[in-house]
Amino acid sequence: MSFPPEITQRIVSTPEQMAAAWVDGAPPRLEPIMLAPYDSGWPRLFDEQADLIRRALGAAACTIEHVGSTAVPGLAAKPIIDIDLIVADSADEAAYLPGLEQAGFRLILREPHWHQHRMLTRTDPAVNLHVFSPNATEHIRHLVFRDRLRGHPGDRNLYESTKRTLAAETADNPADYNLAKNPVIDEIYQRAFAEAAQPNSTVASMRRASSSGSPSPSCESSSAPSRHSEA
Repeated sequence: MSFPPEITQRIVSTPEQMAAAWVDGAPPRLEPIMLAPYDSGWPRLFDEQADLIRRALGAAACTIEHVGSTAVPGLAAKPIIDIDLIVADSADEAAYLPGLEQAGFRLILREPHWHQHRMLTRTDPAVNLHVFSPNATEHIRHLVFRDRLRGHPGDRNLYESTKRTLAAETADNPADYNLAKNPVIDEIYQRAFAEAAQPNSTVASMRRASSSGSPSPSCESSSAPSRHSEA
């Protein structure tokens, strides 16, 4: 089962869109990228933050997922826990932002043009919290990439070696680091989406789950599941 183009194709924001997205008017100052060896404590940090989010939002939190490099056992990463939070409508900030701010998160990025994405951060521990609506295509891409790296050591090693090379090459301009990773990320996605065409693949199962009906207008019936464990 193949994924549709809105999932397989990268959406590229314009410089004007990115400039307008920063809540404080400008991106935060970036330090040189420092990669840490995989830390077996990262899943515990995710669980603690997921519990904090669940307490802050209750039934408004549909799903909480550990994504990004710290969610991949054995992968070196920036020691920042990336979390995807799914709410009924990420554009409706009044439904979730006050609770998250009270829990210690700060809104830094608002991207109406990009899946109505919102990004919040905290520093102790370091967390990037990405807020999306149900079935947001970028959330699905996050899961596809995470699970590809978890299940394919060759791609995980390729990604780590690329990150280490680029961290050194962009030391004088760390803002270039994420953009420089895109070619290898896209290469890994191509293999993941090709695997999805196989009917019994776990990626195909994810696609079937993501497309099964329209998203509910409310998350009140959700038990706010959170997941780190490997698929």
